[in-house]
Amino acid sequence: MTKTAPPAESSTAEFEHEPVPLSHRKSLFTVSAVWFGFPMILTNAVPGGLVVAMLGFWPGVAAILTANAIMFVYVSLLSWRAGRTGKSFALQATETFGTAGYAVASGFLSTVVVGWFAFNTGATGDSLSTAFGWNETLIAGLAGLVFIAITYLGIRALSVLGSIAAPLFIAAVLIAITIAAQNHDFSAVFGYRGVGGGAMSFGVAVTAIMATFADSGTMTADFTRWARTGKQAVLATVTAFPIASLVAQLSGALFVAAGAIAMPAANGGNFAPILTSTHNPILDVFLLLFVVINLGSVCTHCLYNGALGWSHLTRSRMRVLTLILGVIGTLVAVLGAWHYFVNWLVLLGVLVPPLGAVLIADQIILGRRNAGRAPQRVRWTALVAWAIGAGAALLSHFFAPVLSDAVVGLIVGCVAYLLLDQITHAKETAR
Repeated sequence: MTKTAPPAESSTAEFEHEPVPLSHRKSLFTVSAVWFGFPMILTNAVPGGLVVAMLGFWPGVAAILTANAIMFVYVSLLSWRAGRTGKSFALQATETFGTAGYAVASGFLSTVVVGWFAFNTGATGDSLSTAFGWNETLIAGLAGLVFIAITYLGIRALSVLGSIAAPLFIAAVLIAITIAAQNHDFSAVFGYRGVGGGAMSFGVAVTAIMATFADSGTMTADFTRWARTGKQAVLATVTAFPIASLVAQLSGALFVAAGAIAMPAANGGNFAPILTSTHNPILDVFLLLFVVINLGSVCTHCLYNGALGWSHLTRSRMRVLTLILGVIGTLVAVLGAWHYFVNWLVLLGVLVPPLGAVLIADQIILGRRNAGRAPQRVRWTALVAWAIGAGAALLSHFFAPVLSDAVVGLIVGCVAYLLLDQITHAKETAR
């Protein structure tokens, strides 16, 4: 009697609880489209414009380039590991923090990104309300439902949305430049001195750029685990950091330096009002599509990160958590609470890079030595090293603003883990 082969995994499987098998990995284009369309968004143009407004054009651009170079190395290392193993962020965290200890790291980060989903859903309603006078609450609610539906479709839908969002952003920038050039001199941008008057340090500027994507950048494995190799995962990351991120941030910087943004110290590089300044019906339709698709890109990616993380924590499915967390995030947006916690989200972002630094130290710097290590319930060295790095970042944030607290947290978290692991390893060897 011939045995029937077990059914193959569905092409719609999201592999919440195990590595993505090689048979289900995606092409370089698909994985790149997921990441490429994520940072090239309007809300990433805002910090680019903000640091240039505070520092001036060339110092601001230097801060943007520095932050993106750090993000490239940081996210690429985590992506390389994901492409080689097919493991999500939650599975990576389980290796380093323990089968129970990972819940602290994964739960924290998966919650923070849902906060960003709520914030950007609320921003969608606010942007369209400002542009067209529509009811902000209603628009935020409808937008949230659309973003939940797209995320529910999984990684392939994120790839399609990203491949649309990125070209649309470039088109929006070119149209806005054409409009703004009628009343502003773009040839004067290189001499722009800023309006900050020394209120922002270079280090704070670097952190402001990094904080926008420190959360999802640390969770890059959720996207790049679909790559066929570690090399392809890194190449996909390059499309985001530095390419897509620089396009967005330098666009915001350009509009601010040209004097095309009202109150740039508050509005940063938000160039959406330029598109509505002509009161052209065609441009109004374009702006509607641009805002929904562009902010929809970041909302769906953040919700995917959160749903994937919490699905592993609760031993459930990504699509179930997409519905639950999406509804919660949309309610937060509809109730207007998103107005009040953006500063908290940025501050929490300071605590994230040390977490990623511990993963890099454990799985890449010490990867060969730790290969085949027996699972542990809680790996205290990892949790303590994260706490030390996060503590150093917070101290820097409040007492040494001249430094980049994100960079301080990265370095201290990595060094702390390497020292603690070496001490622990020496004790175990001496037994």
